[in-house]
Amino acid sequence: MSQKLTKRAVESIQPHQTNELLIWDSELKGFGVRVFPTGRRTYFIQYRNAHGNTRRKKIGVHGIITAELAREEAKKLLGDVAKGQDPSVELKVVSNDTQHSMQELADQYLLLHAEPNKALQCYKDDMSKIKNIILKKYGHLRVDAVTTFDLQKLHSELHKTPIKANRTIALLSTMFNFAIQWGWRFDNPAKGIKKYKEHKRYRWLNDEEVQRLLISLNNYYNQNVANAIRLLVLMGSRKTEVLSAKWDQIDLERGTWTKQAHSTKQRKMEYLPISSLVLEILKKMKVQADSPFLFPGKLSNQPLKDPKKAWNTIRKQAGVSDVRIHDLRHTFASHLVSSGVSLSIVGKLLGHTQASTTQRYAHLADAPLREAAELFGKKVRELASQ
Repeated sequence: MSQKLTKRAVESIQPHQTNELLIWDSELKGFGVRVFPTGRRTYFIQYRNAHGNTRRKKIGVHGIITAELAREEAKKLLGDVAKGQDPSVELKVVSNDTQHSMQELADQYLLLHAEPNKALQCYKDDMSKIKNIILKKYGHLRVDAVTTFDLQKLHSELHKTPIKANRTIALLSTMFNFAIQWGWRFDNPAKGIKKYKEHKRYRWLNDEEVQRLLISLNNYYNQNVANAIRLLVLMGSRKTEVLSAKWDQIDLERGTWTKQAHSTKQRKMEYLPISSLVLEILKKMKVQADSPFLFPGKLSNQPLKDPKKAWNTIRKQAGVSDVRIHDLRHTFASHLVSSGVSLSIVGKLLGHTQASTTQRYAHLADAPLREAAELFGKKVRELASQ
């Protein structure tokens, strides 16, 4: 849709209830106005930079800046584009609004939201995506210069790792939601980007593989690390929860483990019963304990770091080189469900807050279905023999 953008023309545009409208000026190519469902109207230019990438730059808000002044600014900026410049890259003030960079958005997101509200591992995952993907792409841009096209292109570039692609866009969406709350931009460019289908990896150890793993753990030279992995197998807890566990969270008399909120994914305190086998391991460990942590690192006042190298050695010796540490959690849950333990109980042991999360193990709880199928098969066999 195009028409000459004047004060009367812009104010006569009726907002759509759910979608934003883009109205292009019929006289100046690349100059337009965005009309949001809220009724807010902003002038902008759209152009291709020297690299052929489509960019959009906000000029100002209708009511604060007139259509005539916006047109003059658009002519100037489009003239700069013709000279090879890219106005969206330059972090400068073009109106009374303060401009903010993607680097600043990332810093404030981590400081104000991720660090105080997310579990440590989730916080580290966010930092990794921000550092290695988001800022490498957009760190030089202003917050309001990133477009939906930019994010769709990024999503496409990550198509070989669909889960990472989806999680990166989800993270960007959250960051832009905060930018909207803070008044740094007025829309979310990540909204509406279609996610890839995710085929989650599902691997768990069978009885023979569990036996081989236990032998490998017994033979490993560092039993501090071996015990950490034993607890991952026997309790189904997350790696960060086990490695950060402290002795003051363990009640050896009652056989309970009180997981502190800061260490759990859901940021909630959890109470977990401890099996007799785990208690035996913990009591032996307690005798030699000289650190507040169950599994101290090289320094006694710090926990054991991620035992990646140790796990690689242990799993190779056990002949399960394709098994990740997280698959030990799947192993715990899968063996319980296939043994007849209800999904709700398994979910509580795993610390799931949503029943749908535990549902992935439902196919293993087929004993009642198998009995029902066998019942009718038996009846048909009897009828056929008569």
